[in-house]
Amino acid sequence: MNRRQFGGVVASALAVPMIASGNEPQQPELKFQPMHSGRRPEIGMLLYPGLTLLDLLGPQTALSTSCNVHLIWKTRDFIESDTGIGLRPTGTFADCPKDLDAIFVGGGPGQFGIMNDPETVRFLADRGSRAKYVTSVCSGSLLLGAAGLMRGYKATSHWACRDLLPLFGATPVDARVVVDRNRISGGGVTAGLDFGLVLLAKLLGEDIAKVTQLAMEYDPEPPFHAGTPKEAGPEVVKKVREWMGPLDGVMRQVCEQSAKSMPR
Repeated sequence: MNRRQFGGVVASALAVPMIASGNEPQQPELKFQPMHSGRRPEIGMLLYPGLTLLDLLGPQTALSTSCNVHLIWKTRDFIESDTGIGLRPTGTFADCPKDLDAIFVGGGPGQFGIMNDPETVRFLADRGSRAKYVTSVCSGSLLLGAAGLMRGYKATSHWACRDLLPLFGATPVDARVVVDRNRISGGGVTAGLDFGLVLLAKLLGEDIAKVTQLAMEYDPEPPFHAGTPKEAGPEVVKKVREWMGPLDGVMRQVCEQSAKSMPR
């Protein structure tokens, strides 16, 4: 995409005409135009009650103007994220495209209830077996592991549960984004933006990814150097682990159960 083409995209997005109907003007739907005119990759993003909203929202924002993003769950009923914000799936397991360019799973406390859910695990195993890319952010890599999709791959996850990846045959890596063949995994929560841009570059090239990054003005300057255990130091890490304690115990128990019953 050259400068003139990008200018045209911006102009078309900003030029929103008022459509008159009698004496009452009607406001058309306001949304950004696609960033390219070629084929739009098909992305299936798993929704489930209690998912961490930013795990999903970061990648969805990066991908939505260039790809067809399907927000998938068992039903189309509204579900509630871990922070109480409601989300509406756009499709179900049954009507999700069979052949996806990427299947995506985010993390969150709600995954405890679906890691041993046969319907969810079968869906991920099926779509993941054919998807061009199998991807995750945060503890979503553990859910992919429960579906038998991470065995023999390097991957990352949230730092507090990355050590559980070997239960599913994966090799944990301490990195913001890990790419191993067609597996792409992001670290905890905010790594979803980095992950989304990496996946976008794989699907449509670096030019589209760079334009998207600038459009989002993604140029992070965190106010504190406390985003990793190494930077935060032992005292802050201790406080976070104490806060996560109850959920951490459940996570480890659920992962151990899932690992015993995962597809072989």
